[in-house]
Amino acid sequence: MALRLTLASVLALFVALSSTLLAQWPSHPTPGVPRAADGKPILDAPTPRTADGKVDFSGIWLRAGGGGGGRGRQGGAPPAPTTTPDGIPLSTFGEVAGRGFALPLQPWAADLKKRRMADNNKDNPDVWCLPIGLMQYHNHPQPRQIVQTKNLMLITYESNYGLRYIYMDGRPAPTNDPTPWWFGYSRGWFEGDTLVVETTNFRGDERAGWLDVNGSPYTDALKMTERFRRPNFGTLEIDITIDDAKAYTKPFTVRVNQRIMVDQEMIEFICNENEQSSKHLEPPKKS
Repeated sequence: MALRLTLASVLALFVALSSTLLAQWPSHPTPGVPRAADGKPILDAPTPRTADGKVDFSGIWLRAGGGGGGRGRQGGAPPAPTTTPDGIPLSTFGEVAGRGFALPLQPWAADLKKRRMADNNKDNPDVWCLPIGLMQYHNHPQPRQIVQTKNLMLITYESNYGLRYIYMDGRPAPTNDPTPWWFGYSRGWFEGDTLVVETTNFRGDERAGWLDVNGSPYTDALKMTERFRRPNFGTLEIDITIDDAKAYTKPFTVRVNQRIMVDQEMIEFICNENEQSSKHLEPPKKS
């Protein structure tokens, strides 16, 4: 039987190499960062804004804990919280709603997730250097960079060199039976200081439809609504509502917390470059 690698083993290798990769870059201070007298960034400084007064979400962002990743007590410390103070589940890379939250899965979707986990999650698109889906991108330990303009927001994900477009020009959702996208079709608008992004037209096949490492599925019926908030300079909060009637009995909302990364740059991460893992994997099963 061919050796079955898991996504966790791939991530462990990346973490082991990450300090070496980061060391290759010269030090260059990020411009426009509020700093204390010792040069450290003031993370609770006021929220930056664009020339027209909108919240500016631009920056390089890192996943900021929460949810505990399924780990219990360590060294007598209390377990990490699994929800926000108002009860929203904290999303994790392994489980879209973190530990202890029973997803409202349709029976077929629950069976599919069990099969994926029993198969060591080997059909996760991340294993095959494909785009990994917006929730896995939100929770990935590698950073992402937001570039905000008046009519278009770009999010570049270091993981698998992903690129996402969010259209801010008021256009409606496409209705001409468009080809589905790995990243879906995203449209954004401001409601006060909250950026609301609605994404539809996802690919939802066996290769694409993974909300998390454990294989919580989504389908082409998914509508994802994200609410981005930047309460201060260093903090990004994203509440994401998953609405997919084919896979779930009701919509549910989770929270992803991010923190700013300054004085560093994104790395060009080409997953397929000298890729040696897939030869050890069995081909993905056809849906």
